[in-house]
Amino acid sequence: MPDDVSPAPNRNGAAAHHHAPPYTSSHIPLAQAPGPAGQPGHQHSAIQPPAAPTPYPAFGGPTASPFPPAPAIPEPARLRVVVADDNPVVRAGLGVLLSGRADIQVVAEAADGREAYEKTLQHRPDVVLLDVRMPGVDGISALPHLVGIAPVLMLTYSRESEIVHEALRLGAGGYLVHGEFTADQLVRAVRDTKDGRANFTATAADALLAHMRLGSAPPRGPLPEGLGSALTTAPVPVHPAPRPLETSESLSQLQPSVGQSSVSGGSVPTPNRQQYKLSSREVEVMDLIASGMSNQQIAATCFISEKTVKNHINRIFTKLHSATRSEAIAHWLGTAPRNPGRQP
Repeated sequence: MPDDVSPAPNRNGAAAHHHAPPYTSSHIPLAQAPGPAGQPGHQHSAIQPPAAPTPYPAFGGPTASPFPPAPAIPEPARLRVVVADDNPVVRAGLGVLLSGRADIQVVAEAADGREAYEKTLQHRPDVVLLDVRMPGVDGISALPHLVGIAPVLMLTYSRESEIVHEALRLGAGGYLVHGEFTADQLVRAVRDTKDGRANFTATAADALLAHMRLGSAPPRGPLPEGLGSALTTAPVPVHPAPRPLETSESLSQLQPSVGQSSVSGGSVPTPNRQQYKLSSREVEVMDLIASGMSNQQIAATCFISEKTVKNHINRIFTKLHSATRSEAIAHWLGTAPRNPGRQP
C-alpha cells in the first residue's frame, strides 16, 4: 500500500491495522524439496506415510505360499478282531456290528476252536471273541492256546459258574453272556480287552463275587458236556511267523472232544436226527435249545420274534414226541431211554 494512503476507518472510526496472526494451525507444514537444476522445487509432506504392505500371494496362485501345507493326519490303525462262534447267524451279526465302527475291523471268522486257532495264528488280531460250546474243539479247550497269541474275550450263552471260573483261570480277559449287554457295551468291552481291562456281565460278575466271598477257589470237577476235554498238558509253541509244519503240529495237539452231550460219563452214539424230519430252521432252533438258550435269546440270535420261536418249538416238540424242553433235548442228543411202545 502507498505511504500516502491512509487505512480505511472501521465502524468505530478508528483505522484498521492488519497484523498477521501467529501460525496456529495444527497441519504439518510443507517443506520445499529441491527440484532439478534451474527448476523450482515441489512441496511434499515433511513426514511421509508408510508404504502400503505388499499382500502375500494368494494360496494356490502362481507364486508358492510362504507357509507350506500341514501334513495330513494319518488314520489310526483299526482294532482287528477274530470272531469264533459255531452259529453263522451270530458270526454275521457280530461282523456287521463291529465292522460298522470306524476303529474296529473283523478280520476273520471261525466255526470252532481249531479254526479259531488257525485264524488267530494267521491274522494276529488284537482281540479274539470266543464262544464256549462249539463242535469239535470247544472254546474252553482252545482258550489256553489262544491267549498266548492275542487277548481273548469270552462271548457266549454259557452261564454256568464252573465254566466262568475255568475260562478266567485259563486266561480269558473277560466274560460276556449273550442277552446281558447292549451293542455299545460289547464294543466298549472289545476295546477294553485290547487295553487289558476286563469286562463281565451280571452272570460272570456274580460268579466272581461268590468266589471272593468263599475266599477259596471252587472245587474243580468235570465241566458240563465234556467241555475242555481237548486240552493238552503241554503248551502249544507259538512263534511270530510259524511255518506250516509248526502250525500243523500245534493243531494236532487239539483233539476234538468226543461225545459232547448233556450227560457226563463218556461218549454216546451219534443220534439219527434225520428221522425227526425237522426243517433247517427247526434244526437251528433245536440246536439252540440244546445249548441252553431261552426263547428270548433264540429270538435275538435268529432275528425272529419270540412268538415265532414258540411256534417253531411247538412243531419241534410234536416231531420229537416230547412234552418238555429236557425231553426234547434228550431225544435230540440221543440220550433218551428207548421206549419200545412208542416210536421216536
